[in-house]
Amino acid sequence: MKNRIFTGAATALITPMNEDGSVNFERLSTLVDEQINGGIDALVICGTTGEKSTLRYDEHLKVIEQSVKACAGRVPIIAGTGSNDTVYSVELCSDAEKVGADAFLMVTPYYNKASQEGLVAHYNYIADRVNKPIILYNVPSRTGVNIKPETYKELSKHKLIVATKEANGDLSSVAKTKYLCGDDLDIYSGNDDQIVPMLSLGGIGVISVLSNLLPLQVHNICNDYLSGNTQTAMENQIKYIGLIDALFSDVNPVPVKTAMNILGYNAGPFRQPLYKMNEKALNNLKQKLTECGL
Repeated sequence: MKNRIFTGAATALITPMNEDGSVNFERLSTLVDEQINGGIDALVICGTTGEKSTLRYDEHLKVIEQSVKACAGRVPIIAGTGSNDTVYSVELCSDAEKVGADAFLMVTPYYNKASQEGLVAHYNYIADRVNKPIILYNVPSRTGVNIKPETYKELSKHKLIVATKEANGDLSSVAKTKYLCGDDLDIYSGNDDQIVPMLSLGGIGVISVLSNLLPLQVHNICNDYLSGNTQTAMENQIKYIGLIDALFSDVNPVPVKTAMNILGYNAGPFRQPLYKMNEKALNNLKQKLTECGL
């Protein structure tokens, strides 16, 4: 078995903004501290939920660096460093490592896409040039390309490619990936509505949007299942399905940032082209927050 980055729940943390659209670094530090005190097992910084795609390079690195400082080694900091430019990803990984990132989350190349052979070449090229472990990120609804189980098997041969965040929604594919890769590739759910199903197929945790609001509860879903309390884990997975659906009723991270602002977390605005929720979706989100006691 390769070195494991974390077991349980990692929050794909939002990037808080000031009203003028600049990054609110003071609030970022507070959110990091609140997440860790809330029981989270790891933090993903500058992922999709962190609005990576609209952060400038210098902002991107500063958000990672500030998160590392606020964390102070208490949990792993996983930096989103994926790109559709292979060489750019290497540069970003190198700089993220210099400011203290413990691991990298690397989405499949978006827009220009890649063949399965191209994915192997892309990830191996990067892995050969970095010093920290890599979590692959498979989210074909955003990128237009899906990592097949056989490709996972090939990628898992690299010592630094240790895990995947699987968000393709295909549990049969997850089962085949686990069958082919065994202990050479850890699997994290990339969908909050599939935490327990993914754990039942050999997954070891989740990279979560929901945990921005409920870090302890998402941690507990994972911990209960992995500790053998499967009934409790299942009941809590189902308990939050309505809220999870509401958090994905618009483009992530619009709903979760909206929810955090409603609850007083001072998450701030999101950057265009992201746009505010429509009234129907907003009212549903408020209702689901109320139903969950928030």
